[in-house]
Amino acid sequence: MTVVVTGSIAYDYIMSFPGRFRDHILPENIDHLSLSFLVDSLTRQRGGCAPNIAYSLSLLGVRPRIMAAAGQDFEDYRRWLEQHNIDLSWLRVYPDEYTASFFVSTDEENNQIASFYTGAMARSRELSFYDVDLSDVDLVVISPNDPEAMRRYVRECQALNLPFIYDPSQQIVRLSAEDLLEGIDAAHLVICNDYEYELIKHKTGLTDEELLRRAGTLVVTQGEKGSTIHTQGRSIPIPPAPPRRIADPTGVGDAYRGGLIAGMLRHFPWEVAGRLGSLAATYALEHAGPQEHFYTREEFVQRYRETFGDTPELEVLLRDADA
Repeated sequence: MTVVVTGSIAYDYIMSFPGRFRDHILPENIDHLSLSFLVDSLTRQRGGCAPNIAYSLSLLGVRPRIMAAAGQDFEDYRRWLEQHNIDLSWLRVYPDEYTASFFVSTDEENNQIASFYTGAMARSRELSFYDVDLSDVDLVVISPNDPEAMRRYVRECQALNLPFIYDPSQQIVRLSAEDLLEGIDAAHLVICNDYEYELIKHKTGLTDEELLRRAGTLVVTQGEKGSTIHTQGRSIPIPPAPPRRIADPTGVGDAYRGGLIAGMLRHFPWEVAGRLGSLAATYALEHAGPQEHFYTREEFVQRYRETFGDTPELEVLLRDADA
């Protein structure tokens, strides 16, 4: 089975603030906010939603294909992804652009303030599913990207009968209510975190019941509380996997998506697929950077058993590669 992951490719500049943002924000003066935070660390990491998701998929025995846009500074990043068995045949490099950049500061409570420079990502709208061979494609992931590209991919997947996961998350503020509804209605699965869930409802005017009905299957991640999978009239609580340490939350949601999709592609029960997502997310949380963690499938399965107990699907995970 082949999963195509669309979304941003970026370099992440990750900074750590040794305090709490909320201690420096005056609610009564929020309409003319002016703040500067002195951070005590800075690292440059490989990031972007598409490769972050693809990386966790690769660790779990899936060879994903990325359809995205990168810039002239991408060559080292390309070698890294190819070394991890990720198919870049649909990726396009624009020599007149720089790869997108993500600047994020994280406080001691794991709250984040971020900015994103689009760079080559803005050219993603030039990529089309009509220009590629779809004969081996089973699933598409539409993750945060250039908003126009996201609109285009939703419509193309509909027209071409390609099942897709809709993950608007960081781009909810840039997408219109009509864009969101179009993606939600056509998606095989919708995924967001609990804050984004409320933002979607606010922007579209949907109630909880309406959103659940229109999404079909809806996955809502809830940080340290785990996640919930809403499907076919059921709400399935997925527990978190306790971390051994906490390094940085950047990319944790993408790792969860990689684990969840790895289970979906193998047709695992939602309870198992969700737990794969939880554990994949925890590995990312334990490292500073969205692609700095590593595990073999044997190590992953052993930790799953220690955390959640045994299940027959784990033998399938150990046995099957390139699901």
